[in-house]
Amino acid sequence: MVQSTAGNPLVSDEAAETAASAAPAAAGAAFVGRPRPRARGLAHGLVEDLGEKIRNQSLRPGDKLPTESAIMQAYGVSRTVVREALSKLQAGGLVETLHGVGTFVLQPRAGGVFRLDPGEIAASVDVLAVLELRISLETESAGLAASRRTDEQLVAMRQALDDFEHNVTVAGDTVAPDFRFHLQIAQSTGNPYFADIMRHLGTTIIPRTRISAIRTHEGGAPYLSRVNREHEEIYAAIARRDPESARAAMRIHLTNSRERLRMAQEAAQQKAKAEAAAAGTGAGAASSDNTPSR
Repeated sequence: MVQSTAGNPLVSDEAAETAASAAPAAAGAAFVGRPRPRARGLAHGLVEDLGEKIRNQSLRPGDKLPTESAIMQAYGVSRTVVREALSKLQAGGLVETLHGVGTFVLQPRAGGVFRLDPGEIAASVDVLAVLELRISLETESAGLAASRRTDEQLVAMRQALDDFEHNVTVAGDTVAPDFRFHLQIAQSTGNPYFADIMRHLGTTIIPRTRISAIRTHEGGAPYLSRVNREHEEIYAAIARRDPESARAAMRIHLTNSRERLRMAQEAAQQKAKAEAAAAGTGAGAASSDNTPSR
């Protein structure tokens, strides 16, 4: 069995991946890994292979993925690689992780990840930076809230989630209750600086307030209901005073948003480059056509 070195400060992730890659895969017959060449990136290869299994229905909607340890063993990679790959699959809408339960294959969604207009790349860079800050800030905030929240604060979180869900059904405003939920968690830490930072950032921390592609593609009820299911995972952990589960649920929630936006940003950048190259080719051809003959 492959021994994971994750969490050992004396062993780097690179060393862990190398050691795991050297061990033979030992997955069961129902789940056979197919390691990719190292040059292509371990997480990228894992995303490709699991994505292919989902698309060809070797893994069907509703199926539960193997545990992180089983995937590590099947593919010969470290826990860090597995978590990065699962994060990307979640962002792409292929799977959903319920903390403490497992990761499940979702029904395929038409259209996939939202398409970011090249004109919104600058805004997306700033939103990504804010999401990185939020992952660091709110992951710890959720853990502290689970330890320190009062019953009254828990009631306020519940009300925010109920308002969110109600507004989804009536096509109302979901940004305000979304922000209220996150702000209430910050207030529940008992440390006023967490709430001060959240108030300073305001509702612009919610990506769909700043990027129109998210509002148009992901503004529908299915997407918003999925966001609120992630909120419910956070709430449940805080309600039962489970700091580690609260941190994990918040990290999953915010990482999903970050990875969706990162993939859309990369696609928009590639599109912009292709359009620029095509324009350059067209200009060159026009210039050649206009060159006077000698």
